[in-house]
Amino acid sequence: MTHLPRTEPGVPVAALRRRTGWIRRHRAGVLFGVAMAAALAVILVLQSAQRADNQELSVNNPGPQGARAAAQILAAQGVSVEQTASFEETLAAARAAGSSGSGSTVLVYDQRGFLAPERLRRLLSETDRLVVVSPRLATLTGLGSTIRQAGVVPGSEQTLQPACTVADAQAAGDISADRGFLYTGSTVCYGAGGSGRGLYATAENGKLVVIGSTAVISNQFLAANGNAALTLRTLGSQGDLVWYLPGPGDLGGGPAPKTLAELAPAWSAFLAPWLIVVALFAVLWRGRRLGPLVFEPLPVVVKSAETAEGRARLYHEAHDVARAADTLRAGTIVRLASALRVGAAAGFSDVTGSEVAAAAARHLDRNAGEIQLFLQHRPASEAQLVRWAQDLVQLEKEVQAR
Repeated sequence: MTHLPRTEPGVPVAALRRRTGWIRRHRAGVLFGVAMAAALAVILVLQSAQRADNQELSVNNPGPQGARAAAQILAAQGVSVEQTASFEETLAAARAAGSSGSGSTVLVYDQRGFLAPERLRRLLSETDRLVVVSPRLATLTGLGSTIRQAGVVPGSEQTLQPACTVADAQAAGDISADRGFLYTGSTVCYGAGGSGRGLYATAENGKLVVIGSTAVISNQFLAANGNAALTLRTLGSQGDLVWYLPGPGDLGGGPAPKTLAELAPAWSAFLAPWLIVVALFAVLWRGRRLGPLVFEPLPVVVKSAETAEGRARLYHEAHDVARAADTLRAGTIVRLASALRVGAAAGFSDVTGSEVAAAAARHLDRNAGEIQLFLQHRPASEAQLVRWAQDLVQLEKEVQAR
């Protein structure tokens, strides 16, 4: 009883066999493509996972320089923490918090001085409390307050004591002074290196607060000394906390740079697609012209005659007459030494041209000096090289004939 092959509805047997035959012939390539696609997907997933927020003092950064721990503790205490990335967003969040009646505190960490003076003054006027972390000289000048820079914390000072009448500082106690800056102002706490300078300064009746070190708020040092207490009391005095980290988009002023499409001429929109099509056809043409790869088992044995001919062509193309003459001379000396049995045990491992010339002179009954001079001849042109090579062949024939 004959069993017919099972086929798909409407698909002939021959077509099905061609399809399955193609899959069997190219299964290695198909499996390799699937493996590469899976590897690419894994790499993209890992890279996207590694592109976590690593911005310093960001509430989403779990690293040592981040501030996720402080944000989570403040949120647990009932403070609404919102991180913003632009001036307009920050101002809108502060106004919304003020209109709700809960009050707003804005933390600004402008590490590279992106905010203009007028924007700093607007933040100070439209928020209930502005906390600035490690401000630059331009930032303090733009705020227009009495707080000014006064140096850095000495390296010998690891912790600083409050030494002031501010309730938040007195309740927090000692804090870390890692790479901190000192300021002067109407009220100064955590003094170091002399009177009137401190890591913590306030102005505008406590509306403006300056903290001279990111270590007080960062994840790495938050649990040390009284850093957490000072952070919670300073940033959690209002119901809403706006966490503002300015970026290059806050520079404002000049117009945005033109894109590549705007800089390109109008006719490039019509020419570019045609160039892409031509490039694709060129790739296909060159690929088909070269043909498929030819696999050859290794090791490959190359005949000595082919090697000699290949080197001769290289010497000819480079016009290297001297090297070609040296090769011809060496080959003639080796062959003459073999024919004349010159060298240790006829192995002629250390045979020289003078020994071969002396043996050839005795064999041919000729002058050894003439043969030595002939072997050491150095042609100056390709024509002289050809004539000298013919003379070498003639000398070998004479030696082998006797």
